[in-house]
Amino acid sequence: MSLPSAAPGPLTVKQIADTTGLTTGCATRLVDRLERGATWSAYPTSRTVAACWSPRWPIVARVTAVWDELGQAWQTLLDGHTEDELEVITRHMRQAHELSHDQMRHLRSRPKPD
Repeated sequence: MSLPSAAPGPLTVKQIADTTGLTTGCATRLVDRLERGATWSAYPTSRTVAACWSPRWPIVARVTAVWDELGQAWQTLLDGHTEDELEVITRHMRQAHELSHDQMRHLRSRPKPD
């Protein structure tokens, strides 16, 4: 999954849904909730948003600390592999990501059970 925070620019609600695997309804609710805690540049006609987070906010510091800790654990794990092994791992993860998104799209396209 690509992280929305790593996106090069503003994202539409549909792009957030596609990136995260959420439905557009869930992504809309996510944006609604985020709007309460961030300064946003909004483009009302397309509902495209870009968050402006302040590093001084206590929640940002806490989340950053958790991600730094998790990132270090992942880095330690990955450091034990050769470049060739990492290429295989990366290819597998990309294929698994694509497959899971294809399967979600397939399941969502099926008629709802009665």
